Amino acid sequence: MSLFLRLLFRNKLAGFGAVVLGIIVVLALLTPILPLHPPNETNTANRFLRPLSEGHLLGTDHLGRDLLSRLMWGTRLSLAVGFAAALVAGLLGAAIGVMAGYFGGRTDNVTMRGIDMLMAFPYILLALAIVAVLGPGLLNALIAVAVVNIPFFARNIRGVTVGIAHREFIDAAKLAGMGHTRILLTEVVPNIVPVVVIAMSTTIGWMILETAGLSFLGLGSQPPQADLGSMLGEARSALITAPHTSIVPGVMILLIVMSVNLLGDGIRDALDPRLRSGALSRPMATTRVERTEATAPKGEGLLRIDDLETQFHVGPRIYKAVNKVSLDLKPGECLGLIGESGSGKSVTALSVMGLVASPPGVITGGAVRLEGQDLIGAPYELLRSLRGRKVAYIFQDPLSTLHPLYRIGDQLIEAIRVHEPVSHAEAHKRAVKLLEDVRIPNAQARARAYPHELSGGMRQRVGIAMAMANDPDIIIADEPTTALDVTVQAQILALLDDLRRSRGLAILFITHDFGVVGQLCDRVAVMYGGRIVETGPTPEVLAAPAHPYTKRLIACVPELGGGRRVLAAIPGLPPAVDKLPEGCAFAPRCDKAQAACRQGEIRLTGTAREVRCLYPERAT
Repeated sequence: MSLFLRLLFRNKLAGFGAVVLGIIVVLALLTPILPLHPPNETNTANRFLRPLSEGHLLGTDHLGRDLLSRLMWGTRLSLAVGFAAALVAGLLGAAIGVMAGYFGGRTDNVTMRGIDMLMAFPYILLALAIVAVLGPGLLNALIAVAVVNIPFFARNIRGVTVGIAHREFIDAAKLAGMGHTRILLTEVVPNIVPVVVIAMSTTIGWMILETAGLSFLGLGSQPPQADLGSMLGEARSALITAPHTSIVPGVMILLIVMSVNLLGDGIRDALDPRLRSGALSRPMATTRVERTEATAPKGEGLLRIDDLETQFHVGPRIYKAVNKVSLDLKPGECLGLIGESGSGKSVTALSVMGLVASPPGVITGGAVRLEGQDLIGAPYELLRSLRGRKVAYIFQDPLSTLHPLYRIGDQLIEAIRVHEPVSHAEAHKRAVKLLEDVRIPNAQARARAYPHELSGGMRQRVGIAMAMANDPDIIIADEPTTALDVTVQAQILALLDDLRRSRGLAILFITHDFGVVGQLCDRVAVMYGGRIVETGPTPEVLAAPAHPYTKRLIACVPELGGGRRVLAAIPGLPPAVDKLPEGCAFAPRCDKAQAACRQGEIRLTGTAREVRCLYPERAT
């Protein structure tokens, strides 16, 4: 609960809404014991007294009734009706949506066609028709408001349930012999409860408005019973002569609806696990930069990274994902960046063009120079012109990076035309040529296909074609073969190598497989705990690893035809980058670690071969 409240109040507007609504609810609950006038007591001698009159803080209405008393009792009633209507509509709508989405088929068709019939009527007209049939009254108004909002919940929950009903854990539950009732209660419902809570929190406001609207028309609460809508309805005849009688309930409705909506947004953020890290639904166009000064260049190269530092600020915690990383990439060279998951490889690559999501990502130091030009903190227009034209990316899962609703050819055409003013026909011709270059058979027909119609290897080839669309100088390939089988992986690697040699590309290849590095890369840099621990020419590093971590990684790679040997796993786990140990981050997992390894800063030493170790396996 404390975590939920911290997440809720992290959104200042949501916190403001929670405080305002809390005050209103507390006052409404305390209304029976507050020293107020009877809400229905009339005194025609005191009609239309102004606010701050003696004995009547907010004045009186057309019958001399105390407005403050009627406001508090009316607020109490409107809140109760709004919350009750939301609860009824949410529970019934969710039940209908779960049944339709889980069972599907005829049950889904019949149920949803009934819901569609309800949604075919304008909801306010449908509410008026229901009240006309049942008769005026606050209970009937509540029923009408709940009924017209059931389709909203049913539609939303049905969509969520359809996605859950075809998940693997539901299939596993069925294979385990669990019945439908148990699956619904233990597997499906717990997954949709946050969605129902979020939907209810965001709809209470308009249900209060709808109830007030019916009361305003005389179809809700009946005299002398007061709610906010009926108070507005009674005051409309005196809007000019005594405006305070309309302003008082109107301001209360505004405060309630505004605070409920703000609180609903905060509840959505607090319950959504994707937003708990502080990431916004719409991150900044470039990574936020908070560095004091640029690091001086330490060498030359087409791409030069000097002492790069990228962090993730999540509440009080600071995750040092990239910690003073220095790399260089020469024209036509392939540099392999290798390490376990979480070592900082992908964050390093994304930091080059400012693609780390902010918040929570922040670049706090270092420099990234492309042909001598520092890109850290560069204007968005410059970075946008360089993305895809000078530096292109190939990501690990092309199915998640390709747009599912656009054809392959259209996405390639967009990638071309965003940087070059060519006609659609010319861009289409170039798109087909790119597909042919990456060896996709029948490229003309494949250009009209959607991503889901291609195999994993074909989609990866499309990703490579998109990266090649504007003839970039550098391609950053972020584990592009991890999700592919061995045969397709070999084809993709051979394709990248051919393109590199024929077009003079420089490639930064990110992987966790030394076998891939040995096949494709000229040099290799090994990362651990956000830092480079060893660099050097690939044949030398593979033949004679200097850092104990590199040696352990290579020992994990099986060798076909090399006889029987033990594949020793690296003991322990990589360090948490928000709590990096002092000294060498690998020391807790290293069998050669000594006291000196656990204090001070261990620096990279060497020239062509560099290693961050006090006791390397061999001299560099």
